[in-house]
Amino acid sequence: MSSGSGISCRFGVILALFCLLIFPLSTCWSEEVPGQPAEVAGEQELPDEEILDEEFLEDDPFAEDEPQIEVSDPLEKLNRGIFWVNDKLYTYLFKPIARAYRFVPEPARESVDNFLFNIRMPIRLVNSLLQARFETAGIVVQRFAINTTVGVLGLFDPARNRFEMQRVNEDLGQTFGVWGLGPGWYIVLPVFGPSNVRDGIGIFLDNLYLNPWSYIADGDYYWYVLFIELQTKLSLDKDTYESIKEEQLDPYLFIRDAFMQRREALIAK
Repeated sequence: MSSGSGISCRFGVILALFCLLIFPLSTCWSEEVPGQPAEVAGEQELPDEEILDEEFLEDDPFAEDEPQIEVSDPLEKLNRGIFWVNDKLYTYLFKPIARAYRFVPEPARESVDNFLFNIRMPIRLVNSLLQARFETAGIVVQRFAINTTVGVLGLFDPARNRFEMQRVNEDLGQTFGVWGLGPGWYIVLPVFGPSNVRDGIGIFLDNLYLNPWSYIADGDYYWYVLFIELQTKLSLDKDTYESIKEEQLDPYLFIRDAFMQRREALIAK
């Protein structure tokens, strides 16, 4: 295993151990813990910390035609504690850096985002094949070929802009779901935010074995790549998190239910 893979392994070992320890219990836990607001560290307003991926917020999880799903959250007190810590990291570290990053012209930041997304193609391709979604796998391959060549190593996205081939997101958590594995307990991951046991294990395995950066980036460079990915996404985000804090009585519950519902929708599509 390369040194980059070793970094990825160290990066996910705590997450993997945590998920693997509680997974056998979570798959058989059927009681839903009431999601009442709780005070954390003396704070009345409980914030959200979805830092890496806010795409699940694009859909309204409370639309009338969307059936609500039950969420198993027996670790709510612990989750809310991590939620609070993530909010402080977001508010006082990550978001200020992202705002400073906005001094870079938006087209340049979009090119960075396109490049980083293009590099992660193996994660989407392998999981599309594992889910027997061969049409999706074909789109993944076509997008990669077009954007790597015409799009200058993925810096641009002619596959979407010229050929109307939208981005595809497939991961191992979705694959497990397609295979019939339930989500298990809802968990909040440090920095990464909303997840569940199934998807947490998927994140670790995807990044350990399918993320090309595990093999390309040596040593600390792997962490630099993750940081750049994080800041690029935050710089392009239109302050979605801040809107949730202002509009939702309990952002924790809103994010939890929105995330879980969107993940199940992606699996069922």
